[in-house]
Amino acid sequence: MSLVKRKNDPWFPSIFDDFFTPNLFGEVINRKEVGVSVPAVNIKETSENFHVELAVPGKKKEDFNIEVENDMLTISSEDKKEHEEKDKEGRYTRREFSYSSFKRAFTLPDNVNAGAIDAKYEDGVLKINLPKKDVSVSGPKRSIEIS
Repeated sequence: MSLVKRKNDPWFPSIFDDFFTPNLFGEVINRKEVGVSVPAVNIKETSENFHVELAVPGKKKEDFNIEVENDMLTISSEDKKEHEEKDKEGRYTRREFSYSSFKRAFTLPDNVNAGAIDAKYEDGVLKINLPKKDVSVSGPKRSIEIS
């Protein structure tokens, strides 16, 4: 016995469609069908750093915006493409345009040195290096008064 994928037929709706819909909002929130894409991320911790890698092929380093604010690392990208073909009279024979964007945010651990974060983009992978602070160095001793 094998599994058979069932697709809803828009021309012949079934009274059973509601029972077999994978979620309350139907296929609308299926990201693959509506073109929503969030890049996969790998986070690796070593003794000295955190390494964040995002799989985002087909972009340039200028397409990314990386910000750190209030212990939040935010990585975003926005891409607009337009292609036109016109005939001799200037009428469109074909016009295609697309828009894509993503935004990922990560809360930084307390031991990350936010001032020393660096990034590079190569071979379709955005690599962000988050150096750790030296937490063994403590601040000056102070007394706390009890009120």
